[in-house]
Amino acid sequence: MDLLNYAFMQRALLAAVLVGITAPAIGIYLVQRRQALMGDGIGHVAMTGVGLGFLLSASPVWMATVVSVLGAILMELIRWYGRTRGDIALAMLFYGGMAGGVMLINLAPGGSNANLTSYLFGSLSTVSESDVTAICLLAGFVVLVTLGLRRQLFAVSQDEEFARVTGLPVRALNLLTAITAAVTVTVAMRVVGLLLVSALMVVPVAAAQQLTRSFAATFAIAVAIGVTVTIGGTATSYYQDVPPGATIVLLTIAAFMVLTALAAPLSRRRARAAAAEQPAGEPAECAIPAARAADGTVGV
Repeated sequence: MDLLNYAFMQRALLAAVLVGITAPAIGIYLVQRRQALMGDGIGHVAMTGVGLGFLLSASPVWMATVVSVLGAILMELIRWYGRTRGDIALAMLFYGGMAGGVMLINLAPGGSNANLTSYLFGSLSTVSESDVTAICLLAGFVVLVTLGLRRQLFAVSQDEEFARVTGLPVRALNLLTAITAAVTVTVAMRVVGLLLVSALMVVPVAAAQQLTRSFAATFAIAVAIGVTVTIGGTATSYYQDVPPGATIVLLTIAAFMVLTALAAPLSRRRARAAAAEQPAGEPAECAIPAARAADGTVGV
């Protein structure tokens, strides 16, 4: 593969693999929490960090990380306390973040809206060594949180009240999930772009759910889909000279459609198998789902 002969493509492929792992890894918790669009909102806020990086001649990736983490914390505070006007406050935060990014980058020396393009939609040729270093460090944090605390995060995502009764620090875990999502957005922005990152966090998880029932299997398949489409999209972008972010997202949607088509006959076979195993005369609603453990939680 001649694309591996170029240093910028080696960096791009490494970044793509890390994005393919981290985006679905945190996305599965956002889908469970019904916060599928959180990544999109954080992406808007992160634009202010990118603009601030250009204005201060600092790393846009690290500045976007700081600003998006602060934005994620503010989003959680609004969710906790902004019961009546929370949706309006979130809308102002999201669109204010986008407008702030555009304004700051135009105020930067030599800055223009053209500088935002690679961060909005992704760019392979502009992934530098410093970007790769930042992406590796941030991706390590995301993987550590999503795997190391998977049981706690899953419990909170499924039922906050039950998790609180069992003694889990629900608010701290919610805050950690939001921060991890913010970090993931900045990991992915150089590959798929801030405006498209939410799709990579959500669609692979939705695709994996078409085939699986357990959390562990969904997690593994979603990450496998993420890595496959990011590598495939990066290679396609190189050979066909097409935008990498859009290519990756379209491949992800195509994977979802294919798995959805395959899931229909699989669901019918499962239903027939379950019916065959059902003891004669026992109502279906009395059966206990096999995937549910004795403590009432789904195995992870």
